[in-house]
Amino acid sequence: MRLHLPTGSARRTSADHWTFLFGQIAVYSFVILLVTGAFLTFFYDPDMTRTPYRGSYEPLRGLPVSQAYASTMDISLDTRGGLLMRQIHHWAALLLPAAIACQLLRMFFTGAFRRPRVLGWLVWVALFVLAMVTGVTGGLLPDDMLSGGTLGLIQSITLSIPFVGTELADLVFGGGFPGDTVIPAAYWLHITLLPLAMAGLFLLRRRLVRRNGHTRFRQAATAAPRATSAAMFLFTCGVLAMLGTLAQINPIWNYGPYRPGDITAGAVPDWYMGFLDGAIRIMPNWEPTVAGHPLTLAVLVPALLVPGAFFTVLAAYPWLERRLTGDGGVHHLLDRPRDAAVRTAVGAAGITFYGLLWAASANDQIAVEFHLSLFAVTWFFRVAVLVGPLLAYLVVHRMCLGLVRREREEAVHGRETGRIMMDPAGGFSEIHEPAEVRELTAAR
Repeated sequence: MRLHLPTGSARRTSADHWTFLFGQIAVYSFVILLVTGAFLTFFYDPDMTRTPYRGSYEPLRGLPVSQAYASTMDISLDTRGGLLMRQIHHWAALLLPAAIACQLLRMFFTGAFRRPRVLGWLVWVALFVLAMVTGVTGGLLPDDMLSGGTLGLIQSITLSIPFVGTELADLVFGGGFPGDTVIPAAYWLHITLLPLAMAGLFLLRRRLVRRNGHTRFRQAATAAPRATSAAMFLFTCGVLAMLGTLAQINPIWNYGPYRPGDITAGAVPDWYMGFLDGAIRIMPNWEPTVAGHPLTLAVLVPALLVPGAFFTVLAAYPWLERRLTGDGGVHHLLDRPRDAAVRTAVGAAGITFYGLLWAASANDQIAVEFHLSLFAVTWFFRVAVLVGPLLAYLVVHRMCLGLVRREREEAVHGRETGRIMMDPAGGFSEIHEPAEVRELTAAR
């Protein structure tokens, strides 16, 4: 058995490219979530018992609300610094999966998931899923109309599971919907198990980086000035504090307390759950019967099978690429996306698929704003999610091949400068600059 260890500069534990900052932003967002979440736990009451509202918000005074909603209102309007902490916490919960998604994209397009960093890739995929689940459980806690819509979606997804859906829904909601146990259960899951799991994965990721070192790009010209960890942490804190101060988010006093049977117009999920909402909106209403049991495919396929298949393929991609290419070697140098045309085209197809589902979650808004038929917009997305990824693959694959071909031609004939020279005989020709000159200029 041969042990491969990184050597030289490949074993560095510090990053020298701006794209490596995505991982730092994810870690710092998680730290901010822990700090602001710890503050909120002192004032939040995860109780679904109904009580008359006695807070300072006059339009709701005397209306029956849950203890969870009342305590969230008190945090927002009657606790010093409570609204700021709530909004910073919410913005950090949006930034965390965004930073993880950017980190996954950086690793995918540069080939940073290959040996010996396959486990690191799996860590980031797991962190992305956990960040989404943590965000959903946190969104349930205010018990407002938005969280009630999420509860309704969770109930529909649970009931769509063949054979055991009804029993599972009774277990989740305590026998009836919405019941009085789901928010307390989500609360303890949100503040204990999920943060502990994410903290463990971040620590594992840190240990893997120390063992394997950072990957690096081949060209020195891609390097950027290093930002210290302290400076990056303060910058992340500053941005989130500014967002929490100036950008209102989740004003539950406008939405009102959740009441089963009511709906909220214009409500959309957080960005990382948009693809799930879009998939449900454009899925045809199929409900076949198998062995006497109805299968609610209109919910089961978009809410469980499509995300499950997507994240399974995402996690298994390092092994799929190794199997298809036969490349099982150790890699410490990153690829340029253009040099891995197939991988880059596959990534573009995946982004297109995800993005179209995400855009489909606003099919009603698109129809209203552009004065289109909702039926036509829905059918457009039904066709686009099948055709769009294929077109993206073909276009990006050809672009990568064209860029590589152009570089090879420049290496042989030089780069076109746009400067015309006249020879003694009166003829004109373009001046070509050697490729080496351009590389030296970029390096400077």
